[in-house]
Amino acid sequence: MIKLMTKILITEFINEDSLNNLKKKFEVKYDEKLCENNKELEKKIKDFDGLIVRNKTLVNSKILDNANNLKFIGRLGVGLDNIDTEYCKNNDIHVQPATGMNADSVAEYVLSSSLSLIKKIPMFHAGTIKGDWPRTAIKSAELNQKYLGVIGFGIIGKKVAEYGLKNGLKILAYDPYLKELNDKQINAELSNLAHIYERSDIISLHLPLTEETKNLINKSSFSQMKKKPIIINTSRGTVVNENDLIDAYNENLISGFALDVFENEPIKSEFYKKINPEMNCILTPHISGVTTESNVRVSDFIVKKTIEFFN
Repeated sequence: MIKLMTKILITEFINEDSLNNLKKKFEVKYDEKLCENNKELEKKIKDFDGLIVRNKTLVNSKILDNANNLKFIGRLGVGLDNIDTEYCKNNDIHVQPATGMNADSVAEYVLSSSLSLIKKIPMFHAGTIKGDWPRTAIKSAELNQKYLGVIGFGIIGKKVAEYGLKNGLKILAYDPYLKELNDKQINAELSNLAHIYERSDIISLHLPLTEETKNLINKSSFSQMKKKPIIINTSRGTVVNENDLIDAYNENLISGFALDVFENEPIKSEFYKKINPEMNCILTPHISGVTTESNVRVSDFIVKKTIEFFN
């Protein structure tokens, strides 16, 4: 009896060498356009044993209902809110995220954004290219000995804390699933949200999107922030209420913000209308965890886990 070759479908970008390694083991279909065409994905998914995606591919029940042979989903990244994990659990479909593989990339993004915003680089840049010379009109500060509040203290949150400590920051940590800090190598103070809002100079968010975390950072949160902190969101867009964030900045409740994730991706034009080019802010298109190096790590990891699963 001839054993049919395992079929793997990939719908978003993957490192080329990793892809070639996967092709040595399985029959692989690589089509980046499928992440934007759910109807076409519904048709094609039925023949595949494995699916590899990033965050743009919506793997909902409608897709999964057509996936008669599907046994494995590899996520080239960490967040799983684009995958119906409950459906997968109930139907014995293994979901494998690339946990920790992009932690250094995200931590570097948080640190570089913290430095840029506390130094008011976006404001100096905007003023200078406009023809002004805002050398004394804008006041900047130093990162050393400031408090960094890390909300969500998993692998990425801890890596952010490590980078912060190496650069003179004091760390406040909050995680709803942690009752104590077990990692003695990280000098952090376990705190609650109220204390983080009150004491932090910088607040960095590293939470999954759940019913509990949706709009966690909102008008009420901003009203509790005593030190006009910088807000950095690299987790999921709707963890922060974007309208409340812009209002908080305009009302001088926060001193700056960096958003790498948004409620709508790509960003809708309505959001841009709220952004003044001279604001102390950084907007990036969901790239904090995507570098040349992290793409290799993430891709290699998921390819390895795919091979292990089917062998």
